[in-house]
Amino acid sequence: MRIAVVVPAYNVARFLAGCIASVITQTHLDWSLTIVDDGSTDAPETVLAGFPDPRISLIRQSNTGVSAARNAGVKACLERGGAGPDAFVFLDGDDWLAPHALVALARALQASPRAVAACGRYARVSSSGSVHLASRPPQGCLLERLLTRNLFANGGHLLIRREAIEAAGPFREDLRYGEDWEYWTRLALLGEFISTAPPGSANPILFVRERPGSALFARATDPAANRPALEAIYRNPAITERFGRTRLATLGKRADAETAWAVGRELIRHGRRKAGWRWLGRSIKIAPSQRRLALLGLAWLRLGPFRPYRIAAPQTFSPISPL
Repeated sequence: MRIAVVVPAYNVARFLAGCIASVITQTHLDWSLTIVDDGSTDAPETVLAGFPDPRISLIRQSNTGVSAARNAGVKACLERGGAGPDAFVFLDGDDWLAPHALVALARALQASPRAVAACGRYARVSSSGSVHLASRPPQGCLLERLLTRNLFANGGHLLIRREAIEAAGPFREDLRYGEDWEYWTRLALLGEFISTAPPGSANPILFVRERPGSALFARATDPAANRPALEAIYRNPAITERFGRTRLATLGKRADAETAWAVGRELIRHGRRKAGWRWLGRSIKIAPSQRRLALLGLAWLRLGPFRPYRIAAPQTFSPISPL
């Protein structure tokens, strides 16, 4: 399977070497890597100079956002000569892959001809170096679940079939946050997702760096940040046709509860506990949940998903052994 890895890069040059190295060290060898410089001011081309691999290319554009960068990367991959890629991975420039990532994703996707994408487990890495493993990725028909919350960290732990990319269309360039979430719903309209990892697997395929300046860090505490993406999702005529307006209204209420919970969690992680508790309470009021009530103890102690961000000096993590 020919895999195209597309990396949008905006002022992440200090992390880019680790990202590139993690692709070069893949046990799956049939890949291409396209770095899309989205108007960076930190000279990412100097990083690429240290990786003289013909499978790696750089394209540049003015700063028009991550969606435009991904779209430009896809277009460049499809317009190159030869057979072109069979599938795509959208890897962020400050994240990195485990060496087995592309093999695991490709095997899962090849074994499931009806699946539009394969997904693998990921872990978040704090700036102090601690690694926090996420739960097993979901699989199957995910559209209804995606209408209430984003199920994926980003595109780095998804391998998406080329045919699905072409059928879903480009990322929406008018969305500055939650653009990937909206895109996953269009993929889910086309078919199922398949997971790479068996239950209980402790081997992430993607490491997501938590850092100041990232979109998650900057916008996750803003209740209005997700609103444009949610409106785009719920105004999609294909989704309305699939569920009907009455069912969508119910799902929209659950989405509001999920958003409120996520905002509360991030506020607490940022040290704004009073505001965070208000949003957690709002979530439970909108959609009461025994699970959420049980998690309030962790919120009070700032443990688990409510652990505080540890802001330290930037580090370069090994793409093979992040610890």
